[in-house]
Amino acid sequence: MAPHDFSRRDLGLMHRAARLYYVEELNQAAIAERLTVSRPTVSRLLAEARRVGIVQITVHDPESLRTGGDDALRLAAALGLDRVWLAPRPATDLGPALTEPVGEALREAGLRAGDVLLVSSGRTVWELSHTALPALSGCEIVPTVGGVAEPEAWHQTNEITRAIAERGHGRPHFLFAQAMPSPAMRSTLAEDPEFRRVTGFWTRAQAALVGIGAPPAGRESISTSVPLDDGGLQDGVGDVCLNFYRADGRPIAFPGSDRMVRISPEQLRRVPRTIAVAAGVAKVPSIVGGARAGLFNRLVTDAPTAQALLDALGPG
Repeated sequence: MAPHDFSRRDLGLMHRAARLYYVEELNQAAIAERLTVSRPTVSRLLAEARRVGIVQITVHDPESLRTGGDDALRLAAALGLDRVWLAPRPATDLGPALTEPVGEALREAGLRAGDVLLVSSGRTVWELSHTALPALSGCEIVPTVGGVAEPEAWHQTNEITRAIAERGHGRPHFLFAQAMPSPAMRSTLAEDPEFRRVTGFWTRAQAALVGIGAPPAGRESISTSVPLDDGGLQDGVGDVCLNFYRADGRPIAFPGSDRMVRISPEQLRRVPRTIAVAAGVAKVPSIVGGARAGLFNRLVTDAPTAQALLDALGPG
């Protein structure tokens, strides 16, 4: 049977059972009690969830993982990062392909109830927010940039925050502000208690999950607040949390950048574990520039991108 042959209720039960079993690691007896069904029903729900594609299990060849591990160590040293995690296959479908290594990176962060996880905007993080990330029970999930009124979903950081919090059972917090407010609005925000409360999380976060933007000049999608015709941005190679930089990591200022709602590079550098996520050869200069700027200390990418990075960085 295909997914459309099941009722919405049946699909919902499959999803709930799968999350409890594979993400929260409850046994089948505990799931049966939680869902008020029999244990054989839980077993059937899990089997059907795998068969219709709600659950997809990947078994990697040990040799590919060993090689990936070597490349990860080499790349971390070349970029000056603490850790690198690699998806062994090309991340053509960014969210599902990178979910497993991103999950490993989040588990390594060891977040507990009350800890703060910052999240950025961007297509990759948006796709990840709709996958089965590890449980973040009781964690405070906080956006790093404004994004109200953006036409594209992946620039609506509040919605990414909400999705990650809902799937991981965390507590979402929201920034009700544009990425680049008017001067009058920015002045008002600076005095707003709720805005100050949410941005206050930026200075005490234990971890951050951020995307690395491609060079602005070639972007198909970017925040509407960013003036792409600015000469400085034309020389940019990427951004992290709307902090744009050149190939050597130097920051780029542009008209209105002083009033943007975004975590600062200094605040990002103080986060103990900032996990950047990016894949694709086009992101090679973006990743290198962001690492040189010190905007992240951990990286999740795929094996082909890692090889392209190692080739670009050379033996030294």
